[in-house]
Amino acid sequence: MKIALVHDWLVTPGGAEKLLQSIYEIFPAPIYTLVLDRDKFIGTNLENAEIHTSFIQNLPLVKKTYRYYLPFYPYAIEQFDLSGYDLIISSSHCVAKGVLIGPDQLHISYIHTPIRYAWDMYHEYIRDMHYEHGLRGYVFKRVLHNIRVWDVVSSNRVDYFVANSQFVASRIKKFYRRNATVIYPPVDISKFNFSNLHSAGIV
Repeated sequence: MKIALVHDWLVTPGGAEKLLQSIYEIFPAPIYTLVLDRDKFIGTNLENAEIHTSFIQNLPLVKKTYRYYLPFYPYAIEQFDLSGYDLIISSSHCVAKGVLIGPDQLHISYIHTPIRYAWDMYHEYIRDMHYEHGLRGYVFKRVLHNIRVWDVVSSNRVDYFVANSQFVASRIKKFYRRNATVIYPPVDISKFNFSNLHSAGIV
């Protein structure tokens, strides 16, 4: 079985990227992502991974300004040709779940969150960025409107949704009208010390 992994972007090693590393340990398959800063993943199991990037990788100052290319994300993620794979596993908090697949391919999407700034945190983002009024505000609102429409349409390309929590599963149900299986992300318990909660008076 040929497997491909898809992730939104690999620019900073955050929680979603650690989850991708865990998936990669199980399925050491080619990775497709919009933007890559390989230097940030030296010392991880992704350091020498086969990683394919989108045309956004070649845009000016992309490693620092990649978020400004949001209007291009849906188009860019759809340009990856995954027709040679049997199973696609996407790790998505933005557009990774929107890759195009064929009828004989299986797509499992691990959702860290539906796009927060396009859905439930939309008005908060508009206020924080001072885009309530003016031409820039109109353009930004229009972009996020189009992102929402695409986000719902692209949810139909996923065969099985996996959520990282019950809360995210409820948001998937709300926005996409789809059920999701909850699989909690791995935790390195070696970094925690066991404590007796009862003796500490906590329970």
